[in-house]
Amino acid sequence: MKTFAEKVILFNRKISFSRKLPGGIRIMNPFQENKEVLTISEKFYNKFYHDHRRRKFIIGINPGRLGAGATGIPFTDTKRLTVVCGIPVESVSTHEPSSVFIYKVIEKFGGARKFYGQFYINSICPLGFVEKNSRGNWVNCNYYDYPELFSAMYDFIIANLKKQISFGVDTRTCYVLGKKNEKFVKQINDKGKYFDSIVTLDHPRYIEQYKSKNRKYYIDEYLKKLNT
Repeated sequence: MKTFAEKVILFNRKISFSRKLPGGIRIMNPFQENKEVLTISEKFYNKFYHDHRRRKFIIGINPGRLGAGATGIPFTDTKRLTVVCGIPVESVSTHEPSSVFIYKVIEKFGGARKFYGQFYINSICPLGFVEKNSRGNWVNCNYYDYPELFSAMYDFIIANLKKQISFGVDTRTCYVLGKKNEKFVKQINDKGKYFDSIVTLDHPRYIEQYKSKNRKYYIDEYLKKLNT
């Protein structure tokens, strides 16, 4: 019987999307674009998920360039991966605001070993997107930013949600990051009945960007909800 880690690693190795996307949007698949990402993420999952425990699912939006896009681990930039998780990354250094907040929560929860022993974090869309902004730079894009993008990704989202649940996810409650994300996850769950209940938390990026002065309040909110 495969461990939780082995299931996640196999999932990451195989995940791909090749269908056409709406104009100007590109898929971001760190596992295919950077071979080191697979090596880095496999070290992480083997360290924290090498068991058969059931875990609660924390569902983000889709990977960003500086977090999972660089490490293959949701909400984990290279700084947190090196300093907190003890898995050094020498080829690149990334600092991602969402990762800063999540790891403050993890610290207060009792540390990475305890936290990852109870929770599995990924995104409702496990691959990310980039689009060109008005300055011609490639920037992050969310699956729900355009109706046609959500439509193009819908079957992919459902198929990969089912795969992740099969890792050993506790389906009684899932935690959704971001209020706009909640709208779409609830729409998906209402149709498929994947989780008994959904608990919504403000997105770490929103907190760090707009509510950093009240960070302690939001950390306490996370801890209160995650511990119920």
